Amino acid sequence: MALSGGQNNRGELRIHESLDELRTDLADYVAELSEASVKERGVFAIALSGGSLIGLMGKLCEAPYNKTVDWSKWYIFWADERVVAKNHADSNYKLAKDGLLSKVPIVPSHVHSINDSVSAEEAAEDYEFVIRQLVKTRVVSVSEISDCPKFDLILLGLGPDGHVASLFPNHSALNEREEWVTFITDSPKPPPERITFTMPVINSASNVALVVTGDSKAESAHLAIDDVGPDCPLIPARMVQPAMGKLVWFLDKLAASKLEESNLNK
Repeated sequence: MALSGGQNNRGELRIHESLDELRTDLADYVAELSEASVKERGVFAIALSGGSLIGLMGKLCEAPYNKTVDWSKWYIFWADERVVAKNHADSNYKLAKDGLLSKVPIVPSHVHSINDSVSAEEAAEDYEFVIRQLVKTRVVSVSEISDCPKFDLILLGLGPDGHVASLFPNHSALNEREEWVTFITDSPKPPPERITFTMPVINSASNVALVVTGDSKAESAHLAIDDVGPDCPLIPARMVQPAMGKLVWFLDKLAASKLEESNLNK
């Protein structure tokens, strides 16, 4: 199915001819991880992002996945969220609810969205508290090498500037090492107030998938994946390096158009 791909030190690359192929491969990947996690732990703790990601996950709402996935064992989190009301057009929760969660039988109490009635700082503190409680009960695993939560899967998009979650280039939030969830009030793209997983939490996951489509992402995909050398900017996506987990890139041809040949023919 994949047009090409391979493995480099930046993870597994899955490059697809069409968006439809990418959607099917992504659904297969998520369904397989869900099955393995439920078999091993009895639950599947997955963190979502916003943007085009939810639309690209749409095949999970269709046969066979809507019947074969054990949705009752899913626990949903957000790797980042805009600090807006849950019914606001900018809400990642609303995006996921409308595009995925309302179409499959997920247990409502398993959906962990942010407190949208407080400040960004308070929302980040609240969200970290919720995750800490679920780590105590092992709904979310804990990393073997740190005290960080170990999500079964964190799904991320990629911005044209190389940002992931709400970790933007040259922003102080990128350097946060103590907190699990941090906040920003000056996002370079609106809305300005957001909460986000920190890089240590992303890199503690069992699996991280970066889903990247379109030619506007080609340059940032190149900077994140290729061996670009020390003179190129270190973008946040390049800092995604799971310590004990597995990193997989899902790209369409346009997003992969600037990758070095050596990464396309492995």
